Amino acid sequence: MTKLNKDELNHILDSEGDESGMEVVHEQKGDENERALRLQAETEARDLSQKLKVYQQQFSEYVDQKASIEKELANKMSSLTERMASGFEGSMDASFIQELVKLSSSLKEEILECAMEAAQTAQQIKEETQRMGKRRAGEAFHGTENEDMSMEEDMQHGEDVNINTEGEQGEAEESVSCDVIAERAKYIPVRLSHEERRLLRLLEGALNVSEYTDKVDILSYRSKNARVHAQIKDLCAILCGLTVAQNFRKGSSLIAERNFSDLQEFFQKCFEIGRRHKVMNPDKMRDTYGKLMYMLMDSVEPEIQELLGFKCATPLVTVHSVLEAGGALKLLADPNLSTAIAEIRSDGRSRHQIQRDIKAKEKARDALARKYQTKDLDSEDLLLCMYSLGDNNAYLRFNRDPIDRMIDYLKTHFDSQEIQDGLSLAIHGGSEGSRLTHNHQRQYTYVLQTLTLWREISHEMFKLWYMADKDMLTERNYYRLQNTGQGLQRVQSAGSVGRAMSNIIARCQRRIGSWVGSSVVHLGDHNVPNALMFIDKYTQVPRILNPLVLALDELPKIAKKDPGVSAYIENIYGSIDMCIKHVLQDFFRHAFDGSGADNSFDAGSCIDGRLTSAWNWCSKIEKKKYYNIFKLAGFTGFDGDFR
Repeated sequence: MTKLNKDELNHILDSEGDESGMEVVHEQKGDENERALRLQAETEARDLSQKLKVYQQQFSEYVDQKASIEKELANKMSSLTERMASGFEGSMDASFIQELVKLSSSLKEEILECAMEAAQTAQQIKEETQRMGKRRAGEAFHGTENEDMSMEEDMQHGEDVNINTEGEQGEAEESVSCDVIAERAKYIPVRLSHEERRLLRLLEGALNVSEYTDKVDILSYRSKNARVHAQIKDLCAILCGLTVAQNFRKGSSLIAERNFSDLQEFFQKCFEIGRRHKVMNPDKMRDTYGKLMYMLMDSVEPEIQELLGFKCATPLVTVHSVLEAGGALKLLADPNLSTAIAEIRSDGRSRHQIQRDIKAKEKARDALARKYQTKDLDSEDLLLCMYSLGDNNAYLRFNRDPIDRMIDYLKTHFDSQEIQDGLSLAIHGGSEGSRLTHNHQRQYTYVLQTLTLWREISHEMFKLWYMADKDMLTERNYYRLQNTGQGLQRVQSAGSVGRAMSNIIARCQRRIGSWVGSSVVHLGDHNVPNALMFIDKYTQVPRILNPLVLALDELPKIAKKDPGVSAYIENIYGSIDMCIKHVLQDFFRHAFDGSGADNSFDAGSCIDGRLTSAWNWCSKIEKKKYYNIFKLAGFTGFDGDFR
């Protein structure tokens, strides 16, 4: 840190109050109103431009889908015409006439459904246009209530991350190839050591008492300079607190001399440990991780780095980076590695089989640790890397496997072509809160492709999280503060995450063979403001599906154990199997019906709108007919501890 920078930093830290020690801009009231109106107009223009782009893409996809459906209808009409011609030439028996009537009725229903969907879409567009007009009129009347603060006029894309999503097909972890493991290791964080866990507790304590975002993310600053000074003061307060708690003597020296760059390795390590711990444990740090990331987002700004004299954020420590630094990358190509990191399951297996697999796993792990240790990487470090790879398998089991289970429920209890037991998945826009209109076959495909998409996202979550971390902490990837309707948020582009999502969607489309609905991904707008919100959104999927799957799996067990519960369920639904089918029918219909908002931009059939519908369904679970049965099955809710 230069003497000039140190003097400036001391001047900021010695100042009293939030905005003293800096040039106060005395603007006229008219100038303030003019600036507020300009910022509001810029924000509104950006939002309208984004909405127009999304609506254009959605309408294009809608027209393409309608063209495909009309082509299918034309083919069916040709088939019907040919059959009728052949029937007139020969003898038309009763079975042939019955077949023609059935085909004709089916064709008529599909045509009516297309007409209904088109009418419903037109009505929704009309209503949304009227609402937008009223909203703009109201905002013009109230003036500057929704003022936002622009950090930079141009938001640049983050750096691209080299990814290869084409080869992985989400196979069972026990049989994955060495190439897949090597690729995945680039994004799997290393498990924390005992010393790192001590620093983690230190960091969590500092973040728990910090009010960083409460002080920094506000709109009352008169200039960007004032906000930067507030960022510096609160950031330095956190750094000093961390140092004092870790070493009182060093902390006292830091407070007196303010040479933050002398302890840059300590600070970088603390912040990296917190980020790495969160990736491996999504249920942890739910109320402090946001503060940590937003603080680091500010710390990468050039003017703040210049004042501090160092960069607070460093790349996440991954299995691949540790092995590469220690010269042990060959471990990832060893065929015995799959055995050493395998997830051992106990479902339906004897104790002898489980113990045999455990011993084989331990033997393979110890042998690999001895074989690939180097002078820079001992056997304990190699074991930690293998434990980390195993942690990833455990993560996939608890976060991806519930989605696989729900896909099995869909395929087992419902047919993609025919309605069974009178339980149709069809939904109609405007009825029961639905915003979409799908017949049974179309809704089945829509649910299947959504669950498949969620599965692929969960399978790639560590990779997506790594790229989100990099997008947020890329220098000059500026953000702007904006009132999104859900409070003041940091709106920032996330180029790497967006490109990765496009690859995942393309892979799902190829696997399923067709696509129902919109493929728009909201990222960097008022729905999903930044990469942090994107990650938080999709870590909710297992929190929704896990309790649901556990309750459904438990129903046959409790009915078998308790005759009273069995009689209660059978009295309502007729059988345990029909109870499960009714629950699934309700979930597959109303958790995927485009509900959750009053327009097609915030909800509907887009990629993020599908999850919005699922959240909306979760919020109404207490009103469901089967809620009492769920409680008997041990259901407690869809959320966990925020600590």
